[in-house]
Amino acid sequence: MKHYSDIIIAPVITEKSMASRDVNVYTFKVAKTATKTDIKKAVEQAFNVKVEKVNTLNTKSKRRRVGRYAGRTKTYKKAIVTLAQGSSIDI
Repeated sequence: MKHYSDIIIAPVITEKSMASRDVNVYTFKVAKTATKTDIKKAVEQAFNVKVEKVNTLNTKSKRRRVGRYAGRTKTYKKAIVTLAQGSSIDI
């Protein structure tokens, strides 16, 4: 197994993800090659919690403009992790 820092890149800090923390649901940006079982093991190892469920999705790039230059945002894989009752992560 890879080290958990190779799988979990960063937490996703948005208004929606912060509101879902009240019900033990956390969102992370993860490596594109990571599977659900890899993500589950990495979160359990990194934060010493019990993971109940993992949902993943690949985000699409969006068109963005900066002045006269047009481009696209980067794509990444996002994992939505549900923790067991009584567990929490302090980020």
